[in-house]
Amino acid sequence: MNAFQAFLLGIIQGLTEFLPVSSSGHLEIGHAFLNIKEENNLLFVLTVHVATVLSTIVVFRKDIIQLVKDLFKFEKNESTTYIFKLLFSSIPIIIVGLLFKEEIESFFTGNLFFVGCMLLFTACLLALSHFVKKNDGKITYFKALIIGIAQTIAVLPGISRSGSTIATGLLLGVKKEDVARFSFLMVLIPILGAAFMDIISGDLSTAKMETVPLIIGFVAAFISGLLACSWMIQVVKRGKLIYFAIYCSLIGLIAIFAA
Repeated sequence: MNAFQAFLLGIIQGLTEFLPVSSSGHLEIGHAFLNIKEENNLLFVLTVHVATVLSTIVVFRKDIIQLVKDLFKFEKNESTTYIFKLLFSSIPIIIVGLLFKEEIESFFTGNLFFVGCMLLFTACLLALSHFVKKNDGKITYFKALIIGIAQTIAVLPGISRSGSTIATGLLLGVKKEDVARFSFLMVLIPILGAAFMDIISGDLSTAKMETVPLIIGFVAAFISGLLACSWMIQVVKRGKLIYFAIYCSLIGLIAIFAA
């Protein structure tokens, strides 16, 4: 992977991690069209994911600081309840990640037909959420679990993590601003957890890649992630997800016919 390819893939990761169009699906398409044949991209993937996590922390820094402050009051309050809901939502993906890691990785083989079909699934989910008119509910533990299951399904390339979690929350009647915030904060736990597992497992010891592409990919993912995260919050508030449904449909069809 050269510096230019790393730059493009970094931007793709940063934008599509937050926009409801599937970062994994776009990375698979990007690898195919850029003709990147490297089998071991674990280090690069981990680097750009950490970059998007950092951009999430920057955007929601005030929320995170308040949650941490309230947590260390060591008493039950609104923030501790919210944190437990975030943890509760992560149970499905933690279980699947620990038990079916190899099976999940087997889907990332550059199968554009499969990616295209999953993008069409994402489009349908986003389109359905567009027709929900009543969104004034709160995130309960049950709704947090259902949103967590949606996040788990989104490990498949082509299914958008942000798209599936936000759309599911809207279908459950959760307030638009609340589901966007919850969707972006809930991703911190599985990504940081997966990064930690990759580090302690020793998988990164065999991952070799030049430093410059890694740095370029990280910076590109971080900056584009900052912009996409901030923009996406406004998009959800305005109920404009239908346009992303159209986009996912078009890209999905292109991927299917290009397979």
